Amino acid sequence: MSTPLSRIAALREEMKQHNLSAYIIPGTDPHASEYMADHWKETTWISGFKGETGTVLITTDRAFLWTDSRYYLQADKELEGSGVELMKESEIDTPTIPQWLCENLAQGQVVGLNPEMFTVKGYAALSEQLAQKELTIKSVDLIRPLWTENRPPIPQSTLYEYDVKYAGETTQSKVDRIRQELKKKSADTMVISALDEIAWLFNIRGFDVDFNPVVISYALIQPDSCTLFVDPQKIDHKAQAYLNATGITARPYEDIFAALSELPDTARVLFDGSRLNRALWEALPVNCKKIDTQSPVLLLKSMKNEVEIEGEKKAMIQDAVALTRFFRWLDTEAFANNRTQTEYSLMDKLHELRAQGNNFVEESFGTIAGYQGNGAIVHYEATKDDCAVVKPYGVLLLDSGGQYLDGTTDITRTVWLGDIPEEGTEQRKFFNKVQHDNTLVMKGHIALACAKFPRGTRGNQLDVLAHQYMWKEGITYGHGTGHGVGHFLGCHEGPQNIRTDNNPAPLYPGNICSDEPGIYRAGEYGIRIENLITVVEDSTTEFGTYYRFDTLTLCFYDLRLLDMNMLTEQEKEWIRQYHQNMFLTIEPLLSKDEAAWLKARL
Repeated sequence: MSTPLSRIAALREEMKQHNLSAYIIPGTDPHASEYMADHWKETTWISGFKGETGTVLITTDRAFLWTDSRYYLQADKELEGSGVELMKESEIDTPTIPQWLCENLAQGQVVGLNPEMFTVKGYAALSEQLAQKELTIKSVDLIRPLWTENRPPIPQSTLYEYDVKYAGETTQSKVDRIRQELKKKSADTMVISALDEIAWLFNIRGFDVDFNPVVISYALIQPDSCTLFVDPQKIDHKAQAYLNATGITARPYEDIFAALSELPDTARVLFDGSRLNRALWEALPVNCKKIDTQSPVLLLKSMKNEVEIEGEKKAMIQDAVALTRFFRWLDTEAFANNRTQTEYSLMDKLHELRAQGNNFVEESFGTIAGYQGNGAIVHYEATKDDCAVVKPYGVLLLDSGGQYLDGTTDITRTVWLGDIPEEGTEQRKFFNKVQHDNTLVMKGHIALACAKFPRGTRGNQLDVLAHQYMWKEGITYGHGTGHGVGHFLGCHEGPQNIRTDNNPAPLYPGNICSDEPGIYRAGEYGIRIENLITVVEDSTTEFGTYYRFDTLTLCFYDLRLLDMNMLTEQEKEWIRQYHQNMFLTIEPLLSKDEAAWLKARL
C-alpha cells in the first residue's frame, strides 16, 4: 500500500517530466464544492490530511499544507510522518502560496495545476501574482495518472425529483426568474457548475455527496432550452419522466465541454467566476461575450420562501425531539451499570434517534462529538478507531445536524456531564472556568439573536455583537459567527454570512444563518452554542425598513453551565421565553417521562 511519502515521490517524478518546479493541489473538486465526492479528495490522498479546507503545495524538495485555524490540531496529527509541513494560514506571518512561490522559485520557473480544480477567479489571481516573479502556470492533471489504485469512481446514484410541496416553487418558475436576471445583465446564456445551485434550480436531489443531497452535474441555461449534463446512469424512468415534463434535456456529464465550445460567437454567457472552473472557461468560444458576475441563483436560493421556512420549522421540531431523547439518555442511561461510552458511540446513538424523525434522510455534516480537550478542535472528527472514551464527568461539545425533506438543521450544544463538583476542589475550579467561558459565549449568542437592523445591513456589521463580551476579556475564536444554511441542501451556503471578514452581501428576509460563537481552550475543552436564525421584516419607520432574526432551532441550554450573576435580566428573560416556547412546541411529541426530564432541566 502506498503512503503519502511514496505518493509525493511519484508526483515529483511526474513533475520532472513536465519541467515543473512546483505543483498545487487544492482541496476542492470541479464544482468548487465544500463537501466533495471521495473521487476528488486529492489533498487527502497526497498528504493524509482529512480536513474540509486545505491546499497542498509540492516542490522538488519540500511539501506543505495550507489550512486555517479550525484544523491546526487535526493537521498536526494527520500530517505526522507524511513529509508535509503545516502552514498556518490564519497567522499573520504565514505567506500565502503565491507569496511563498515568488520568494522561493527562480524567475522563469513553472508551476503546475489542474485547471478543473481552480475557479476562474482563483486561477486569474494566482496567475497575476506569479507573473510578478515571471513565474508561469502549466495546466496539467498529474494526479489522475498516479491515483489509479483504489481511487473511488465518480458516484452514479439515481437523481430524483424534489417535490414542489417541499420546494415551494416550480422549476419553470425558477428558470423564468433566472432568465429575467440574465436579461438585466445583458446575457442570454448561463453555465452553472455549483451542485447546490443546479439542485435548487431544477428541483432535483441525489445521493452523490455525503451530507449534501446533490447530483454531480453541470447545467446550461439558454434562451429556449435547459440542459442538464449528467451521467446517464443517474436517470431512471421516473427521473426521465420528470425531466421531460419540465423541459430539461439531459446529456452526458463530459459533454459540457463540447456544448460550451459549440456556442455561437454571438452568445452572451454569464458565469460565476468564483465557482466555475477554469477548464470550462477555456472551453468557451474566444469571441463570445463573457460576463463574470455573482450567480443570480445564489441569491434567489438563499431567500427562502414561506413553504421552505415552514419546512425548516418542521425539521427543527423533529431535531428537537431527537436531541431531547439523546440528552436524556446521556443523563440517565448512557453510563448506567458502568457502561463504556466513546465519542463515536455517542454519535451512533444520536444518529439512531435522529433517524426516527419524519422525513429524515441523512446527517447534514459529520457529527462533532468533542469530549474535554477534543472539543477545542473546531472541526474535530472522531472515528470508531480513533476517539476518546467519554466519562460521566466533564465537558461535551456536540455539533450535529440533519437533512430532512422539510429542511436542513445544524445545532451545537455544550453540556456538563455528571454532577457539579463540590466547592473547594480542583474539579470545581475547572467547572467554574468552563461555566464562565460558556456564559460569555451565551451572552454573545443572545446578543446576535436579538439584533434589529436596517435593510442593507451586512453580516460583518453584526458580528461584533457575538464577539463583544469575549473581546472585553481578551478572548476570541477563529471561525465565523454565522454561515448561511440551505433548504434540504448544503449546510453551508452563501452569499450571506456573519463573520469579521468584509462580505458585501447584505442580509435579506428569508436568509437562514447560524448563530454560533465559541471559546476553545487547547487541551482542555471547547464551547460552542449554535442555533439557526432567519431574517424577517420587523418594522418600517421614517428611517426605513428594519429587519430582525427569528430563532428556528429548538433545544434546551444547559443552565448549570450559566453563571446567572453574569447575565442581565433581559438575557435571563430571553432564555426563559426560549425554553418555554421550545417546551410547549415539542412536549406533545414526548413521552411523560421524557417531558418530565426536560422540564426539570429548564
